[in-house]
Amino acid sequence: MNQIMGDYSNGQVAWAYRHFPLDQLHPVKARAEAIASECVNEIGGNPAFWEFADRFFELTPSNNQTDIETVIPQIVQEIGIDTQKFNTCINSGKYDQHIEEDIANAVETGGRGTPWSVVIAPNGKTLPLNGAQPYSSVKQLIEIALNEK
Repeated sequence: MNQIMGDYSNGQVAWAYRHFPLDQLHPVKARAEAIASECVNEIGGNPAFWEFADRFFELTPSNNQTDIETVIPQIVQEIGIDTQKFNTCINSGKYDQHIEEDIANAVETGGRGTPWSVVIAPNGKTLPLNGAQPYSSVKQLIEIALNEK
């Protein structure tokens, strides 16, 4: 997606991140990551959110074998987030409803797994993109969306 955003830096494409933690597959890790990333965003802003997300996915395999109680604080410290503010945010539960709304949005737009992407054309038509796709597939779908009337 970073390459896509570079290719469409003229404002034709916006990238909105929504959480879709699949608790049945990743009972602890996915939701904890979602909440942690929202707290990082609150404290450090959008650049910190992306730095956290990139580092989290770099350090954690998708098989639930990672000790997130160690990895999340490690990343938070690495990217310079105030740990006291972070812990207060995590314990507040303030993003629980936001995560539930993101899940509902994913389901409403056809989300069935992760990663799940949807391209929304200027006319409102939604074009789903299931799973991890190569750059060429994403670019092709964006071009189709941009040409929708």
